[in-house]
Amino acid sequence: MKTSPRLILAAAAACCLPACQDNRDEPMVTSADETTMSTVSVGMTMTAGDSTSADTSTGGMKLDSLPDTTGGPGDCQADGNCTMIDLVFIIDNSGTMGEEQLNLAANFPLLVNQLQNLTDAAGNPLYPSVNIMVTTTDFGHPLCTPFEKPDYEPRRGAPVYQGCNARINRFTGLDTHDPLMIPEACTTNCPMDIAPADQFLHFDAANTNVPTDDPAKALSCIGPQGIDGCGYEAPLETMLQAINPSACWNDPNSEACQASEEWSQFNKPFLRDGAVLAIAIVTDEVDCSVAAPEGFSYFTDEANNGYWEVNPHTDSPSPSSAICWNAGVQCSGPDATGAYTDCISTDNGVLHPTDRYITYLDYLVKDRKQPVVMLGILGVPEVTAHNPNPPYEPTAGGVAALEFRVWEDTDLSQADIDEGLEVEDKIWEFGNIAPGCQNENGSAIFPTRVQEVCESLNQPDDPATANLDESSARCCIESICDDDFSDAIKCLTGAISSAIPPAG
Repeated sequence: MKTSPRLILAAAAACCLPACQDNRDEPMVTSADETTMSTVSVGMTMTAGDSTSADTSTGGMKLDSLPDTTGGPGDCQADGNCTMIDLVFIIDNSGTMGEEQLNLAANFPLLVNQLQNLTDAAGNPLYPSVNIMVTTTDFGHPLCTPFEKPDYEPRRGAPVYQGCNARINRFTGLDTHDPLMIPEACTTNCPMDIAPADQFLHFDAANTNVPTDDPAKALSCIGPQGIDGCGYEAPLETMLQAINPSACWNDPNSEACQASEEWSQFNKPFLRDGAVLAIAIVTDEVDCSVAAPEGFSYFTDEANNGYWEVNPHTDSPSPSSAICWNAGVQCSGPDATGAYTDCISTDNGVLHPTDRYITYLDYLVKDRKQPVVMLGILGVPEVTAHNPNPPYEPTAGGVAALEFRVWEDTDLSQADIDEGLEVEDKIWEFGNIAPGCQNENGSAIFPTRVQEVCESLNQPDDPATANLDESSARCCIESICDDDFSDAIKCLTGAISSAIPPAG
């Protein structure tokens, strides 16, 4: 979370607004009927080297018309005596995320070990069949396009499956004068690339798609994403497209995907019917999943600047990440002490409403009977206590200790002070709400929208049950300011374990 060249880049972007229109199509999910997911459709995702777009004449493939499987039975035994887990990591690859990726990669061996030794809610060993896919938070943005490196393309939910040494350029920031370089976020845990043979990592009790038969090392290599991605992070939209059943990484054998230069090399889908779906979002900022194309005008049109903050260096409003908070979250306050209350997501036509994501996950859980769990490593205070039993969810600190308040001088990190930044700079950059947590590397803003989507999964298996019991927790939110993510990994695997009913 070091201070990045974001202030410089945002100021530069504000100067080139007329030239920054992004004409790339966005994959869309149509609005859902309030009572059923049968109207939801998912379009083909645009990726590097893939010119396929959604069929706008039909609205795309309807989810209720999908076959019983989205990817086949995977590598389970013929009698079905195994548990499948499909885990997708959405990792922030903006300029402030080097140390956090290093921390996460160091804990990937723990994750693999805990998955290999997973038990169900009754303590029975599961010997699961595991697929793990990794992608970034970059969905593309017109204010980022001018600063993209020549070899860079936003993944928009597509998997990253190469080892990080093969993409070591990703670990150099975007400041053209004095770029931050943090190759150790890759090389510390991946001195030599080990990568899976598919677009995702797979392992089970007998096999893996890693040439060295070491999935932990492979995950530590494909996991780090770099620091040259867009600072307008869109973890919710990339999540949705990562689990889009008609995307080429989930349906590689479709005619359109076989015609793609990138995806024709693969023939196994990431998503599998009947698998537990686990989602992990790792970011130090708010969600900025823009409702394209109209939503981009709130960033690029000077006549549409109602959500802009005043740039203290120009004394006039200019676009920054503050738009994502101002347009996406509504709070009451501040009061006389500078405190805000009742901060919830809001739909102003700038960002996709959180219902877009909540409704789809609810559809998977209720209509397709698919267990879904989520981990958010986000800008919250450090968790100080956990449930001692699965799913090991936070019971003190974290979201419960979060305070929404105005920025103060004490919120400036030493890196901010060394750079000569003041509170006014931070308000312009992020909005009026102070960071959710801090450490020696900087600060992190709490993403209310991600919280709402994650916590929507916390519902009883039996709708008639009035209160949630401990085992019904399907959402874990841990602090990205923590110097050790092992508790977050334990909470994720605990939630997966709790979501699997005992055998028999």
